[in-house]
Amino acid sequence: MAGNTTQWPTIIQGGMGVGVSSWQLAKAVAEHGQLGVISGTAVAVTFARRMRDGDPDGTLNAALDAFPFPAMAQRIRERHKEGHGTSQQDKYRGTPMPRIDSNAAYLELTVVASFAEVWRAKQGHDGVVGVNLLEKIQIPTVPSLYGAILAGVDYVLMGAGIPIRIPAIIDALTRHEDARLPIKISGDTTQDTTYASFSPQTFAAGELLPTLTRPNFLAIVSSHTLAKHLAGSSYGSPDGFIVEAPIAGGHNAPPRGKMALNDVGEPVYGSRDEVDLEQIADLGKPYWLAGGYGRAEQVKQARERGAAGVQVGTAFAFCDESGLDATVKAQVIKAVINGEARVRTDPLASPTGFPFKVVELPGTIGEPAVGEARQRICDLGYLREPYRTPTGSIGYRCASEPVDDYVKKGGDIADTVGRRCLCNGLVTSNGLGQIRRDGSEELPIVTAGDDLIDVTRFLKDGATSYTAADVLQELLAHVGNPAVA
Repeated sequence: MAGNTTQWPTIIQGGMGVGVSSWQLAKAVAEHGQLGVISGTAVAVTFARRMRDGDPDGTLNAALDAFPFPAMAQRIRERHKEGHGTSQQDKYRGTPMPRIDSNAAYLELTVVASFAEVWRAKQGHDGVVGVNLLEKIQIPTVPSLYGAILAGVDYVLMGAGIPIRIPAIIDALTRHEDARLPIKISGDTTQDTTYASFSPQTFAAGELLPTLTRPNFLAIVSSHTLAKHLAGSSYGSPDGFIVEAPIAGGHNAPPRGKMALNDVGEPVYGSRDEVDLEQIADLGKPYWLAGGYGRAEQVKQARERGAAGVQVGTAFAFCDESGLDATVKAQVIKAVINGEARVRTDPLASPTGFPFKVVELPGTIGEPAVGEARQRICDLGYLREPYRTPTGSIGYRCASEPVDDYVKKGGDIADTVGRRCLCNGLVTSNGLGQIRRDGSEELPIVTAGDDLIDVTRFLKDGATSYTAADVLQELLAHVGNPAVA
């Protein structure tokens, strides 16, 4: 078996948001013998902003001290040292936006940030830690993986697309070999494939390369058909599967067939979207069930159905150790206690075109009126799509950027309707929102699964917060807590 484990975990803590699955949360779960997972989405942004805030807990500088290429770590310190700028500038200095032809500054920041998040989660215990990435966000994938592997990550999890090349890329990076990922180019009619390439040898620039251990790869799927396709790939098979239902938080797979909406405007899922678990089991790989498995009896039922366990996100998203801003977290929990919390599956919010779960929380861009009122700015760029320009070059556009800009780049104006800037919204939900030059502040967007209303079960009498340990105690009540080496 690949990686550092000798036993599969029962509970996988989901990789949520931008920094919601923080290193503190992943560490807390790993310390209790289950798989703690950090979110690998936009870690370059959160790393840079925390450095600009002065690295309040000192852990980022500790991670830089541990980074295997000291000269690079020092460059990162210099580029992202403390300071907010002046009153005439945005609060946080801009970070390089993902591009296929990424420059050295972008690659260094991405690798170091990914390393730092995983390294911090792995300190002080012998448990296992994973990193979650989205296939829809392709350009940062390979350098993010390399940084995580340098830090000794035990698992890689990936969904929101078809991560067919990831097993081979993980193999190559573990050996410090060149790796490349085909990038989808919108409107491309050429026969040539465009790749985002990364060379560990070039990146290290002569530094001593450490011996690395290959992590396990778990593919997040929403159909047995996709699982079978990935298992039979010539690029290597995943080591296991996370089978996710559409009631899970974050991005959901679109319904199979033509999109239909219910009377409140949410996608309708039917029998075609149900997963045949017997066909999943026949692949001979461990699998976990995800989406609505936040109760102890559901964990027991999943195990009885042949699953190794379950992946749980929402319950952990609102615990003390998660990276969700404390004020936002308290607001959501209060809404749940008062019976006022609602999660909407929004078919339009995400620029990716995938349905996205939004908590209808006042003062967030998840509220339709607030979201529409936000001035459209695209300055983080993780959800931009590359497209082929009329001159044959590659440009970048996002359906949530200024409408005129998107249309000038050849985008369909219809695709801009209802879109939200998930990049800025999710970073803000992590407490790192930008303050604009005119004094306006970015507002958060909060995502959760349909079982958000159940998080009160983790609250002790009279309490308004709970810990990751409280969640694990509830989830494992009927199956025990097998240790994970």
